[in-house]
Amino acid sequence: MASGTKGKASNFFVWIILVLLIIGLAGFGVTNFGGSVNSVAAVGDTEIEINDYARELQAELRAFEAQTGQPMTLAQATAFGVDRAVMQRLLSRAALEEESRRVGLSVGDEVVARELLQIPAFQGLNGEFDREAYAFTLRQSGLNEKEFEENLRTDTAAALLQAAVVNGVAAPEALTDAILSYVSEQRSFELIRVTPADMVTAAVEPTDEELRAHYAKNEPAYTLPERKKITYAWVTPDMLLDTVEVDEEALRALYAERADQYQRPERRLVERLVFADEAAAQAAMDRFNANEATFEELVAERGLALADIDLGDITRDDLGNEAAEALFGLIAPGVVGPLPSSLGPALYRMNAILAAQETSFEDAREDMRAEFAADRARRVILDSASGIDDLLAGGATLEELAAETDLELGTIDYSIDSEGGIAAYQAFAEAARAVQQGDFPEVVELEDGGLFALRLDAVEPPTLQPFEDVEDLVYTDYKRALENRQLAELAEGLAPRFTGAATAEDLGFTATLEEGLTRDAFLNVSAADLMPRVFELALGETAALSGTGEAYVIKLTAITPPDLADASVTALRDALNAQSSEAIAQDLLAAFIGAVQADAGIALNQAAVNAVHAQFP
Repeated sequence: MASGTKGKASNFFVWIILVLLIIGLAGFGVTNFGGSVNSVAAVGDTEIEINDYARELQAELRAFEAQTGQPMTLAQATAFGVDRAVMQRLLSRAALEEESRRVGLSVGDEVVARELLQIPAFQGLNGEFDREAYAFTLRQSGLNEKEFEENLRTDTAAALLQAAVVNGVAAPEALTDAILSYVSEQRSFELIRVTPADMVTAAVEPTDEELRAHYAKNEPAYTLPERKKITYAWVTPDMLLDTVEVDEEALRALYAERADQYQRPERRLVERLVFADEAAAQAAMDRFNANEATFEELVAERGLALADIDLGDITRDDLGNEAAEALFGLIAPGVVGPLPSSLGPALYRMNAILAAQETSFEDAREDMRAEFAADRARRVILDSASGIDDLLAGGATLEELAAETDLELGTIDYSIDSEGGIAAYQAFAEAARAVQQGDFPEVVELEDGGLFALRLDAVEPPTLQPFEDVEDLVYTDYKRALENRQLAELAEGLAPRFTGAATAEDLGFTATLEEGLTRDAFLNVSAADLMPRVFELALGETAALSGTGEAYVIKLTAITPPDLADASVTALRDALNAQSSEAIAQDLLAAFIGAVQADAGIALNQAAVNAVHAQFP
């Protein structure tokens, strides 16, 4: 929808045209649908030209591709309603143009020229209007200067009409205050948690009849989902680690390449504060030594932050001889200087000593071998993929594949609940969900460099498990449900006794006071409706809520309205007022456009629309 501000409204249609022109620059050429058909629709006497519809539709498809990196076909666009959205936008524009024409609203040449000069696509490298760029852009868009400037005049007039409709619209103060109150009003309340430890009734064991009744009432909980019986053959790098030969010399070469990782000299965490001259650096050092200024204060006086002077962890070789000797001569963190640096005299602060680390080849060997072997195994699997493809294409079964290659055979009853093993791989899960009866196995790569092929053997529909198979689970569920009911009943009995001056201690419980919470506050409770229920209560009123493993009793103790003296609340109120005003303005504009369309009438040329669609892939 259009903006409710004057600036946005005045440029609304101009920028739509600019987008179309940029698309033209990108190389899209719209077919000129000549002949007797010139428009796809009209509002009154204002027509929507066939080329305008084609440009707008192409712009939407290009925008989708720019956002997702994937092209959108017209069939996809139609399914998403893109074509209808484009047509609705053009009909809205045409309605404004029709009403502008009817009331005689227009703009002069001076306004057209000013709008024209502001369009970046027509400007040269110096930011000034470039006639050659103007002419070239129009040619690329299939327009001439007279046609474009007339369109610009019409669109600018329509933008003025739109601004007249939406400008000055303000949300009622009562609406803004109601929304602010809903968002920012706070509640304080006492909360009693009722737990199993508070129940005094002895646990009663359920009878077989009660368990079977619970089972019958909750059959979906004991029903297995649809399962696909799948046979698969797979191989992963881990499966081949023990079979891959690793050359000792290759490991030593890798160790040498990683000398910086395995043989790290002693390092220091250092900060360096540079001064203009030796005298300034010495004066700062004297103040530090006399406890007249901290190192942080010296940094701040230079207009710097600690991050600006941080050198990170450095070795002796990273410094000049004099600075290296001083810093690496320290046995504890401290400040030294002035010392020379590439930028001038400086004070150095050493913050920590990182001891030298040396990992021998023998200590690093196993890690390197595992990494080397995994990489080699991935290459072996990759090299074998085409051969496995050929076997499958030649009619080999998965069983034969496992017998002739490194792939291992397996089966799984796959469902949406499957996890672990091969089902943990996203690629397998997607293939298992998509496979249908009769599909031929094909090689699919796994995320870790492995691969697999699968075959659907059968589909088992959702199946209710026999009571005997799930009796233990039914027992646990029944006991939990019974406990939750008893907790809820206890809370329901406490709530009426918690009103007025009664305290939690009077009832033998402990309450916590939750203060100043808004509707979206988070509390660590298992009752999802607790905060909504709090905001339904009157002051002093109580309520009981059930949860899982707990029940709750709440008593509202305070209602705090938004504090308009708080700057953050005032800012929120202003933002809510702006949003509400914008929404009302948009609704008003939509109603105005609808009224114009109803009065002037809408004509849609479906044959012309279809002709445009036929030009798209």
